[in-house]
Amino acid sequence: MTTQRMKKIKLFIATLLFCTAVMAQNMTSSPFSRSAYGDLNENVPTGYRAMGGVGIGMRNNRAICASQPASFTACDSLTFMMDIAACVNWSRYEDASGMRNKANGNLEYLTLQFPLWKRWIAMSVGLLPYSSVGYDIAETDSTKDLRGTFTKRFYGTGNLSQVYGGLSFNICNWVAVGMNFYYMWGDLDRMRLLSFTDANKSLTLQDESLTLKTWRLRYGLQFFHTWGKHSVVAGGVFENKRAFNSTYIAIETSTLDSLYIAKGGFDVPMMFGVGASYNWDSRLTVAFDFERQCMASATYNGMEGRFYDLRNRNRYAIGAEYRHNPMGRNYAERMLWRAGLNVQDEYLATIGARRITAGIGIGFPLYTIGTVVNLTIEYSHRGSRANGGLEDNSLRFTIGAGIAENWFFKRKL
Repeated sequence: MTTQRMKKIKLFIATLLFCTAVMAQNMTSSPFSRSAYGDLNENVPTGYRAMGGVGIGMRNNRAICASQPASFTACDSLTFMMDIAACVNWSRYEDASGMRNKANGNLEYLTLQFPLWKRWIAMSVGLLPYSSVGYDIAETDSTKDLRGTFTKRFYGTGNLSQVYGGLSFNICNWVAVGMNFYYMWGDLDRMRLLSFTDANKSLTLQDESLTLKTWRLRYGLQFFHTWGKHSVVAGGVFENKRAFNSTYIAIETSTLDSLYIAKGGFDVPMMFGVGASYNWDSRLTVAFDFERQCMASATYNGMEGRFYDLRNRNRYAIGAEYRHNPMGRNYAERMLWRAGLNVQDEYLATIGARRITAGIGIGFPLYTIGTVVNLTIEYSHRGSRANGGLEDNSLRFTIGAGIAENWFFKRKL
């Protein structure tokens, strides 16, 4: 291994450690993250986010799709790939009490991918977010029964992160299988405070702290075929339900007494998904995904999720990518133009409404190395102000760089 290559590996390890510290910060400010594991992440690269979050049926030698382990063997047999992205999110929340604006941003992910044996075996590793909790809500009200004004405050913070390592194998010229190993960890903290303007009434505080860690496996399968200018890919992914190693502490305190509650039993839900894509002449790609996370049957705090008003999360994604001429002399001809739509059920039954996200994006290829800078803009809507509910409208900007270099090419003297 050359000295230059060793320096690059050391640089990546240092970047990974830095990113681990950065991703420990909150990635959301949404009141919809109040329950369970918070807002869940899609774990698809920046370019695929613009295409609605597809990925299960995607197979690209210039994109690392960590959510589909069977796709890793699509990489060139001489190429080392690295992908890093960051995001900024602006949200507007509206309910009966008024309107609030929030902004937050953070590192999105860091992944790399490289071949192990020609085009038959490849590997990918990286750092990904799993979920985020972040909200701060205060409501003031009064009732005849309490004979006074009271304020309810809800505050939460934390996230679940994961590192993964995956292997992919080409069984033959048209079938690939793969498996990801994940290690997950994180802390979720939530607080509920009830206070009164009347000093004679007791103050009530509920504080919950949840520490989680576990490992899990994801399996992937892809069928692919090319004839002439046409190519198709169909794939699937599956994860079994896996129990967390958890520590749950809940303390309820008032001016009169204190109650300590310790429960346990938390699961990563079983999930499965299918997807397909079609490509014409390396210019036009269209893709579709369906994915389900079985939250209703997963254990949450010792009981099935359905007893905590958790339901199965279905996600539908459709997207397209177009570039006029991959080998064109005009720069605009080589640019990638993307658009997509994502519709998913909120896994909290109390929210009820679906989350709808529309995205557009542009890929800017660089001249000197095999790098594409991807910019994605997504607009998302969920919830409703009807019957005193909450509505969330957000705009998310994600920028990422997919780097590809020939690390495994033997130079001749």
